[in-house]
Amino acid sequence: MDISMIIFLAVLALAAVYLVTLYNGLVSLKHNVVKSLANIDVLLKQRHDELPKLIETCKQYMKHEQETFEKVISARTSVASAQASGDINALGKAETTMRAGLGSLFALAENYPELQADETFKHLQRRISSIEDSIADRRELYNETVNNNNVRIEQFPDVLVANWFNFSSFKMLDFTQAELKDVDIKSLFQ
Repeated sequence: MDISMIIFLAVLALAAVYLVTLYNGLVSLKHNVVKSLANIDVLLKQRHDELPKLIETCKQYMKHEQETFEKVISARTSVASAQASGDINALGKAETTMRAGLGSLFALAENYPELQADETFKHLQRRISSIEDSIADRRELYNETVNNNNVRIEQFPDVLVANWFNFSSFKMLDFTQAELKDVDIKSLFQ
């Protein structure tokens, strides 16, 4: 075997190792996106399970707030539906509605000192608030993972491997305009 054949085989081996490394990196990113969304799903399920308990506790004290309860229950159903269908856009919108409904419910609870003193309510409020914070963190992580995936599949030379193996982009969980604007605290107490 002459030296030019050895050099050719070495270059070919290096190119193959490089392509395998690119492919494996793209596969890892794709699965990180799926895992990030699954982590959000776990938190949404936890919140979904806690909300009926919160509503029932509040109903005992807040007899005249049926409209608020219905908004939260309706938002809960919308989130579950969007989650089940895998519709990221609908999930983002439903999440906005859910967060607004919970904000209204907690604001209204301020008008009921007996409810505020109830240990079950305090526990559920802390639990749901903690879950909401975790959802926000996981949503940020999901969007970062989606961004990393989408950037990599468009960059050269990754785009060649991504196109060859049909890697696709993912949609981010977008914030609605209502979620981006300042909260009108005064309106929550009216």
